[in-house]
Amino acid sequence: MLGRDDLAADRGELIAALTRVAAGDRVAFRLVYERTAPKLMAGVRRILGNTPAAEDAVQEAFVRIWRNAGSYDAAIASPIAWMTTIARHAAIDAVRRSPERIAAASDTLDVELSERLAAPDAVGDPLASDRLAACLQKLEPDRRRMVVLAYCYGLSREELAGRFQRPVASVKTVLRRTLIALKECLGGS
Repeated sequence: MLGRDDLAADRGELIAALTRVAAGDRVAFRLVYERTAPKLMAGVRRILGNTPAAEDAVQEAFVRIWRNAGSYDAAIASPIAWMTTIARHAAIDAVRRSPERIAAASDTLDVELSERLAAPDAVGDPLASDRLAACLQKLEPDRRRMVVLAYCYGLSREELAGRFQRPVASVKTVLRRTLIALKECLGGS
């Protein structure tokens, strides 16, 4: 297990590597890839549900990382948080390009969500917090499905409105209220 000094050194090394990537350093890019690809792949696979689609999304994420390395700011986020956000957006873009994936995600969500909440320590899982799992379990089933479909699977408010047969304005309100309830449950202000 890595100690605090090891994590700080690893973070520092990634920050330095991203700085070099911004200057076009391919060796530094290889280092970034080798250190982060497994973690990014795990998170993307959770969103997309299959390895080939996840591999495509991770490849797209690394293209974006290469192109945008100059915009990385260590004062705002850790390197892995920044890259995870990019990978998540690439996965969500892939979901949005695939209507059949949306239907499959919606149809299997209850079973998958139950399994993920029962084992909330999965690496790279956006639902990996015991506290978040407990808070999600307290929500009404439709609200829980709606917030997970929106924030883990990338469904738009319009797609959610169709799925839940509600007006878009109602979906916006439900999502906002549900996020407020989750924040309060998690101890936020």
